[in-house]
Amino acid sequence: MSFFSNNRTDRGPGPIVGNPMNGLCEKVCILTKKVFDSCINQFQAQGVNVTVDPSTYNPENPTFPLTFVGCQSTGEQATTSNLTITRFDDRPNFARVSVDVNIPITITYTDANGVAGSGSGVLTVSEDVVMSIPQASIIPFTVEAFGAAICSDGEYIGDNTFQITTCTTVILRIVAEVQLMVPSYGLCAIPPCQEYSNEICPGTFDLPLFPTTAN
Repeated sequence: MSFFSNNRTDRGPGPIVGNPMNGLCEKVCILTKKVFDSCINQFQAQGVNVTVDPSTYNPENPTFPLTFVGCQSTGEQATTSNLTITRFDDRPNFARVSVDVNIPITITYTDANGVAGSGSGVLTVSEDVVMSIPQASIIPFTVEAFGAAICSDGEYIGDNTFQITTCTTVILRIVAEVQLMVPSYGLCAIPPCQEYSNEICPGTFDLPLFPTTAN
């Protein structure tokens, strides 16, 4: 079973059926990240140089030069650097946010001997946007980024460096860790897991133990 199996209860997540007030039992304070603002940017990054960390070559010690095959983001968390926030005097809740977003990527290639391999690098793209920024507080806000990239073209230019063109998605978020008051239906009831079965053994176990003749 799971939260979304047929074994549904009023203490599991999912669509509300009937009166949404039914079952509300308390106001709770949860520790979470609040998103004050967020925006998405999708674009083609052309001719970006990405240096592969030599320690990440797989297999090790490829024979140079390399021939570019493709690349894509790894799914690891993007990081930010060179962040500058400039508030507007005439718009106190808004600011110019300039930041570099560093997206981990994996580049695939073939080496001079025709051996396929891969290596890890970081695609860095610059964002310069206007966002809503909360006022100063004891608990500070931060700028977080999500990044994803898929290569459309590239070439090896030497010194462990590839020049690539990517279709890139960047999401920026202004977040702060807060104690947030929310209505609650109480603690979740966690159902037991449903074990996966490929149905091979049950069919085998249904066979008779000894052979028989047809009537």
